[in-house]
Amino acid sequence: MNSLPLHQDLYLIAHDQSGRPRVHPSSMSLGLAGAVLLDLALGGRIEVAKGQAAATRRAPTGDAIADDLVSLLLRHHAGRELRYLLKKTADGIHDRTREALLTSGVLVQVSGRRLGVLPYTRYEPADIASVVRASAGARSAVEGWKRPDARCAGLCGLVAVLRLEQELYLDQPSARLVGRLREIARESSPVVGEVVAVVDALVGEAAVAVYR
Repeated sequence: MNSLPLHQDLYLIAHDQSGRPRVHPSSMSLGLAGAVLLDLALGGRIEVAKGQAAATRRAPTGDAIADDLVSLLLRHHAGRELRYLLKKTADGIHDRTREALLTSGVLVQVSGRRLGVLPYTRYEPADIASVVRASAGARSAVEGWKRPDARCAGLCGLVAVLRLEQELYLDQPSARLVGRLREIARESSPVVGEVVAVVDALVGEAAVAVYR
């Protein structure tokens, strides 16, 4: 069983083997934030309903990003709007997730010089198996090999929102695959559907803002 937090799995799916992001940074950050929120909600540490979230348990998760979000909610007993929490958590989440993966050894830092002159630094998977494991559940759900649990359904929804369907390496047209991923998320728990829908809306708003 994959023990990585959901946002770390999504990070691995959202980068190629040389560590380059496959989606726009602002969209990815919102997706990662949605994954953190889902992990907390599905783990019973926060409660999500009607566009709001409130903390239900103080117990630490062991993940700094998730624990910071719970601490924020504990300071607001009446809860906070999902949109606010997603935007707040998205700030800096990409680099924080990368650092956590480096610390755990899932990613490795690779430095060198292009053409012997231009310095570069990349953050690559230490083992391709970690990337395969990150997306295995979503592939199984789409192909019908295994009934998805709520965590897997949430990942499917976020993969669809970020248009990362090609990283599942399934022999299906993109439109059909995205539709199936969204369907899996909708058919899961109400929490999954609600969080994925808010992330989807925010990603759409961020994409429009780029052209203003």
